[in-house]
Amino acid sequence: MVSLRTITPDDWPLWQDIRVAALTDAPRAFTAQLADWHKGGREQWRARLAIPGSYNVVALRDTLPVGMVRGIPGEGGTSELRSLWVSPEARGEGVGGRLIEAVTAWARQSGSATLKLAVLPGNEPAIALYRRHGFVATEELGHLLADGTREQVLAKPLH
Repeated sequence: MVSLRTITPDDWPLWQDIRVAALTDAPRAFTAQLADWHKGGREQWRARLAIPGSYNVVALRDTLPVGMVRGIPGEGGTSELRSLWVSPEARGEGVGGRLIEAVTAWARQSGSATLKLAVLPGNEPAIALYRRHGFVATEELGHLLADGTREQVLAKPLH
């Protein structure tokens, strides 16, 4: 059985383990690269979890981390879903959906009217998962990537 655990800056070693696993498993699914995270050490990991108002969740099967997601407060009634990843051995078990719903509930409780995210073009499994959970493409331009393409921005209303 998989449980969800909200983590704090003190849980940075757990976050580091799951983030390294995500970046190793799916380097083309994230704009950050594994090499970027080996530069900052402990303080970089703690700082990521200490963003005011952020919501950081790890999915655990017993004590083994098998998924992660972050919620970040935004501006103008919008929150962001970031860093969603589920380990290959837990895919197809509804873990991604549970993580999305956890961030959706957090965003609603935070008073956000919209939850948005950015996904790399061509990541069709992720796009399909997000669409199943009510996200639709927006006209907003995502970040410009090194290859000249842009992230695709998806959003869903919360009210």
